[in-house]
Amino acid sequence: MKVVLVGYMASGKSSVGKALAEEMGLEFIDLDHYIEEQQQMTISDIFREKGEIFFRKLEHEMLHRVLSENEDIVLSTGGGTPCYGTNMGTILNQADHSIYLQLPVSSLVERIAKEKEERPLVRELTDDELAEFVGKHLFERRQFYTRSTYVLDCHEKSIERLVEEIKQELL
Repeated sequence: MKVVLVGYMASGKSSVGKALAEEMGLEFIDLDHYIEEQQQMTISDIFREKGEIFFRKLEHEMLHRVLSENEDIVLSTGGGTPCYGTNMGTILNQADHSIYLQLPVSSLVERIAKEKEERPLVRELTDDELAEFVGKHLFERRQFYTRSTYVLDCHEKSIERLVEEIKQELL
């Protein structure tokens, strides 16, 4: 079974993905970490040294590779992965299930604010700018995320509860 988790940054894709994979006895792959391992560079360095266009082409190639080469996985994507090129189509065509981890802007802002230093995209923003940025960005990206086969409301739910809800949907 191939399960792909999509959603905005800090929506819990990696945390939920790891717990879900463990619970279901599947391999867990974080696409951003996979890309970093393959390139021997951080995502930030790839963006800085080679540019976003290079990264997005690489990301598409790695997404296709991971989904083609693995039968039983839970894959967490980067927040922008489904929104570029034909990536969402690739996810829908090659995965058995795609799940959008949906959170309100206020929850995302609260989570992102706690880890701004680790997120180059928002590191320099004030808290007021962050809320506006996330709201606008999420509005643009939601059309891609909602193409997923399942939209999961994650607001005020524990990882354990989310894993249970996903399992009920998958089985």
